[in-house]
Amino acid sequence: MSEELAERLRQLRDLTGRSLRELARDVHGSSSSLSRYFSGQAVPPWPTVVALCKAAGRDPRPMREVWERAKDGPQTSVAAPASVRNDLPHDITAFTGRREELAALLGAARNTTMVAIDGMGGVGKTALAVHAAHLLTADFPGGQLYLDLHGFTPGRERIEPAEALRVLLTALGLPPGRIPDGVAERAALWRSELATRRAIVLLDNAADADHVRELLPGAGQSFVVITSRRRLVELDDVQPISLDVLPAQEAAELFAASAGGTRPGDVGEVLRRCGNLPLAIRVAAARLRHRPAWTLDTLVERLREGELAVSEVFGMSLRQLDPAQRRMFGLLGLVPGEDIDAYGAAALAGIPLGNARCLLEDLVDVHLVQEPAAGRYRMHDLLRQVARADDAAADPVPAIARLGDYYLSGMLAVKKLMEIIIPLPVIVSQPPPALPDLLGYDTAVDWLDTEWINITATFELAVELRIDAPAVGLGQLATISHARRGGTAQLVHGLRISMPAAERLGERRMLASHRYLLGAVLMRVGRLEEAVPELETARVLMAAEGDIIGQAITLLQLAEIREYAADAEVAVELLRQAAALLPPCEAAARVRVCTGLGQALVQLGKYGEAREIVSEVIETARGLDRQTERMCLDVLGRAALGLSDVQTALDLAERAVALSRATRHPIFEATSLTDTAVALRHLGRAEEATARHAEAIRILERAGERHRMVRSLLPYARACLATGDRNAAARHFQEALEIATADSLSYLVSAARAGLTQVS
Repeated sequence: MSEELAERLRQLRDLTGRSLRELARDVHGSSSSLSRYFSGQAVPPWPTVVALCKAAGRDPRPMREVWERAKDGPQTSVAAPASVRNDLPHDITAFTGRREELAALLGAARNTTMVAIDGMGGVGKTALAVHAAHLLTADFPGGQLYLDLHGFTPGRERIEPAEALRVLLTALGLPPGRIPDGVAERAALWRSELATRRAIVLLDNAADADHVRELLPGAGQSFVVITSRRRLVELDDVQPISLDVLPAQEAAELFAASAGGTRPGDVGEVLRRCGNLPLAIRVAAARLRHRPAWTLDTLVERLREGELAVSEVFGMSLRQLDPAQRRMFGLLGLVPGEDIDAYGAAALAGIPLGNARCLLEDLVDVHLVQEPAAGRYRMHDLLRQVARADDAAADPVPAIARLGDYYLSGMLAVKKLMEIIIPLPVIVSQPPPALPDLLGYDTAVDWLDTEWINITATFELAVELRIDAPAVGLGQLATISHARRGGTAQLVHGLRISMPAAERLGERRMLASHRYLLGAVLMRVGRLEEAVPELETARVLMAAEGDIIGQAITLLQLAEIREYAADAEVAVELLRQAAALLPPCEAAARVRVCTGLGQALVQLGKYGEAREIVSEVIETARGLDRQTERMCLDVLGRAALGLSDVQTALDLAERAVALSRATRHPIFEATSLTDTAVALRHLGRAEEATARHAEAIRILERAGERHRMVRSLLPYARACLATGDRNAAARHFQEALEIATADSLSYLVSAARAGLTQVS
């Protein structure tokens, strides 16, 4: 398609000042089709061009020749673009006013790389930025990123540059393992990544210039829009756009549009009472729209009840809420996460789901709550402040405890779909009124991923407020998510800060589980000396409670530590003790112990015995869950390799990879990919082996699992050495040594050095 036509169409779009959705309605088309026309991916039908000209108030006839050339020119197949991120909040349908500022912002997108919109709270900075970003979507196909920096959010700490950069880099698709720790290093990587894209980035609610300085782009064609209540005069090369309250005419237009038309009375007095502040105008107009009997004079009477400040507009709106609506509004101000769904709101308020949905919709209708995505609710900064001030004397503990119990119940539903052997005696004091449908595995995992930030925020607040049962339960159940996603270091931190809560509860079984999980996770990050006392303490507590399964699984973890320390004989002894504890009816625990025993025997070179033990339980494993079966396949594959049956080892490893992919467990997928790479090396298929192992390392690096990276590098390096590729072996041993040294993984440092000695 002709770029000339695309440019002319974009000019028409800019002249209309309308969003894609509004234009699509006017020209009787779809937003996606218009986006393709504006970006030059397709030629629109002539009637669509005429309709766009009409919407822009332009004569279509001069466009005809340009359109004919584009229509008759060579048509090239355009490959479907890769999926890109669009985080923009919902655009305001009836965006009103700000014509000059909008034109300046759209023009800046073509002439510069950065714009800062400043103005007082509620003046419409975010609305203008979001509206412009929607209009510019087709011009920036590399992505549309949005991040609320919470510079002025009541009750929320601002997002510091380091965390903001992590979120932005993740939004660009970078794995966690590639994101460095330092702010300067993250900023450099952000600039480098952004330079290769043509993206629009909206940094909302910045505290000051230093808050966003590291987030600004360097070279490239991306466009950054910043909003702040402060003028960011310290930033060079950033074009400022300052917003004042609306002019009288634009304020009147906004009020009429938001109120659904005009009413008898003095609109000027209403606007004066609202201070011409867009957010205040929308809230006041919404109240009028839902009161057909009111006139403007009636509204003015309500506004005169006190000396008006902007907050009093919200106060007036609150006074129009019934008690249930007002209570929900106040409770939503306590929500610690980014947003909440109707199920969470029902739990927060302790009311039936249907009631919660009605109340949420009522609050959305009067602009006291936003619905940025279907079924997801959040509060504007000013309204969150109003909500907290309105209910300042209320104790937040009961509501946060109910919200914690909602997330606990959801995570327990997810847990049922996974074979978690260790007992987790989580306490749900107040079961939520309702839970979403979490019966399907993928649905449950999707829910967990969607709510993860909110779950984490609720956990941290529960710890802070000493709401012990949810703090302990959420800390323990976080293992479900981290087992799939990685981030084991964060899990260690969560278990440590919630340990005092577990001790205060006085529940010995719960404390035993907490100690066990902390020990197991410390082992996963390679801190063996710290892991052992936690596991031993857990074992003592479990014995005192008669928890046979817990004791057996704890012995399994202690045995794995001995394997890490190259003491497989002691590991076998511990595992035989564990097997002796278990009654025949405990199938799941027995499979896990037998699998661990098989792995220890492989390490001792007793491959036939290992294969025999694990073969006896693999059918039972298939009846439990797919990850338990995957564990069996891993050990059987390693035993087959030891018996020189390399093709069988490869087949088993590939089956294990498939199971982890099907269950969305990338961490375990990486483990089996390493086994696949080792088998391929022994089959002489070095190129395939290199690709598989690189894939495994990428997964672990993305998840930040450096300990597991070393444990992947070492067996692959040994396979390279065994098959005569000494150079590759040396590279992998050296990489393992560098990571192990940097992370103080002493037992792996020794193994890496031993490997390098063999190579030399």
